[in-house]
Amino acid sequence: MSPLLGTLRAAVGAAHVLTEGDLSAWEQDWRRRWHGKALAVVRPASTAEVAAVVKACAAHGTAIVPQGGNTGLVGGGVPDASGTQVLLSLQRMNRIRAIDDANLTLTAEAGCVLQALQQAAAERGHLFPLSLAAEGSCTLGGNLATNAGGTQVLRWGNARDLCLGLEVVTAQGDVWEGLSGLRKDNTGYDLRDLFIGSEGTLGIITAATMKLAPLPAATGTALAACNTVADCVALLQLARARLGAGLTGFEMMGRYALQLTAQHFPALPRPLPHAEWTVLLEYSDLHSEAHAREAFEGLLGAALEAGTVTDAVVAESLAQSQALWHVRESIPLAQAEEGPNIKHDISVPVSAIPAFVAEADALLQAQFPGVRLVNFGHLGDGNLHYNVQAPSGEDGQDGRRFLAEQEHAVNAVVFDTVARHGGSFSAEHGIGLLKREELARRKSPVAMQLMRGIKAAFDPQGLLNPGRVL
Repeated sequence: MSPLLGTLRAAVGAAHVLTEGDLSAWEQDWRRRWHGKALAVVRPASTAEVAAVVKACAAHGTAIVPQGGNTGLVGGGVPDASGTQVLLSLQRMNRIRAIDDANLTLTAEAGCVLQALQQAAAERGHLFPLSLAAEGSCTLGGNLATNAGGTQVLRWGNARDLCLGLEVVTAQGDVWEGLSGLRKDNTGYDLRDLFIGSEGTLGIITAATMKLAPLPAATGTALAACNTVADCVALLQLARARLGAGLTGFEMMGRYALQLTAQHFPALPRPLPHAEWTVLLEYSDLHSEAHAREAFEGLLGAALEAGTVTDAVVAESLAQSQALWHVRESIPLAQAEEGPNIKHDISVPVSAIPAFVAEADALLQAQFPGVRLVNFGHLGDGNLHYNVQAPSGEDGQDGRRFLAEQEHAVNAVVFDTVARHGGSFSAEHGIGLLKREELARRKSPVAMQLMRGIKAAFDPQGLLNPGRVL
């Protein structure tokens, strides 16, 4: 047994240093695109144990790959194939340390599953607003490390906007106690914001203090059919004007995206015929169910009268509302069932989205005839999942060949078009391994120099999640 493994076993217990057996749950990503081999999977149960593991690895010059729920999409949370990296799983650190009702804050450890945090807040009469498709398995630490977005960014912002304080283990194994519940604290550089979104390359987030909000008295959900992307944007403007801060979700889904869900999940509801574009709206109301429904019906009536919407339906119950959201959240699963695809997580100013979609669609169809465009996402905050499926008939092995041969060229078309419209090639999924070279190509030299300087200052040995982001 190596001296490092012995030290790690002493730090966290021999049962939580895994070196044999099937470790694919940690060594393989959710998309099964990246496969690695860890020296060991180490599962600490406390911040002190994380600090001890990091100190031991630093002393031996061994790299550490932090991992939460392993739901990432850019290859940022699995070890490489060398067998020399320690995979540090935070899943055992899953305690909610405190809920402060008066301060409207929740303090929890990094391994807490997002859905568990939502439920704990709701039991105390509060809302924890972060919500995304993987909430049943993703964890708070991973959400913060990637600055996760999700379906309610329109109202509540990304994970960064919801975070007030952090507890972090540094690359040297020291613990930064920054779990402040303060909304105003201008005392020097904002270390919290450096760690959030750094994908485990600057430090290991072990706990966080997050904002809560009053639990709404009612939540309304509706589907609306539109002929064009421009109509979807016009509906968004109308919804903002009529619903204000009550508008908490605004998701756009293209015809082909919904056709895939109907094909692979025929039991899902279809309350509206498939239109060119379908919008899912959510409205949270602090007053009553009747008030929420009145607001929705007024909005949709005005949109129908203006010709912005061609058809609409309002959910009559919580079960119907959940069913509508389930349709939206099943699109990525339907895509996976259809075969390999090229995923894009891009953001563009909302005003530029109609022009971006028209230009990108035309360029891709001209250069890659027959490709299927699966376009859906968070129109309310300008974030689209503009995905490209192999041409029809190229599923399975042919689809994998298309992915291998054409991914770079497809990415170039999409990302160049995004840049022309003032957008970003990475909105909420992060950089990881998948977009590392794109970051170097597309970020300004000054920005890259500053980021490398920050990395060198925080992690001079380069042991935290090496090769990710930079």
